[in-house]
Amino acid sequence: MNRPNSVLILFAHPALEKSRVNRQLIRAVSDLASVTIHDLYEAYPNFHINVAYEQDLLRSHDIIVFHHPFYWYSSPALLKEWQDLVLEHGFAYGHNGIALQGKKLLSAITTGGSKETYCRQGHNYFTIGELLAPFQQTANLCGMQYLPPFVVNGTHQFRDPHHIATHAKDYRTIITALRDNQLPWNDLQPSLPLNQQLHVISSSFAPQEASPHV
Repeated sequence: MNRPNSVLILFAHPALEKSRVNRQLIRAVSDLASVTIHDLYEAYPNFHINVAYEQDLLRSHDIIVFHHPFYWYSSPALLKEWQDLVLEHGFAYGHNGIALQGKKLLSAITTGGSKETYCRQGHNYFTIGELLAPFQQTANLCGMQYLPPFVVNGTHQFRDPHHIATHAKDYRTIITALRDNQLPWNDLQPSLPLNQQLHVISSSFAPQEASPHV
């Protein structure tokens, strides 16, 4: 049996106590083996990032997840600070900057606006894929494979706890499939979020039951 991939979830939410959706998503994957959840705002409340420690974390994991609410079409400030400091020349890119080559990068985001607002006819005009282009180019520059994102839209309208639980279960399924290398890479559409492509996951993959926390 092949070794499972190690997954590092870099979680950035500056107001987790107010979160309904992201808190449930994280709880859904919190007990998975070979999955490390690193809460950046808990680790660095004063933004004093330990660059060497963060780089060691990256070296020791195969799949990196940027998990955050989609603030102003980007990430919360601490994740941007993390990128500015940790993904430095000579480590992540440039001469001898090969530490991240061959790893995979996933964006896992939540948006207050509905899916329909992210198109030319919608309020936000640009698609999610277009707005995530800086993250994709970051992956490209670092020699990483950028995966189709995991996107939960319309969180401001969520009222039913079972609706949130469904997204949490989907997140657990996808993180488990990534860990176990059970996603059919050749069949995935780069323009569609992973959670809209659950039907193409190999029929041989039997995802674990949802976390009892969900």
